[in-house]
Amino acid sequence: MANKIYSRPAGTGLTPEETAMLEEAEKYPPEYDEDSPKLTPEQLAQFKPVHYGSMEERAHVMQNNKKTA
Repeated sequence: MANKIYSRPAGTGLTPEETAMLEEAEKYPPEYDEDSPKLTPEQLAQFKPVHYGSMEERAHVMQNNKKTA
């Protein structure tokens, strides 16, 4: 199954056809394969939420991570 990527100008909404397509897609479960396996609870627990208050904070954290990596 191939993924399709679409782009549109910022601020434009979905057409009725696009909305219908997304609603139909929501009815199907995800498909896992060797390139995109289902993650175990242990693997999911390794993800950490990332939110920075500013670009300066992000740069500071990334700079500090370079020193320890």
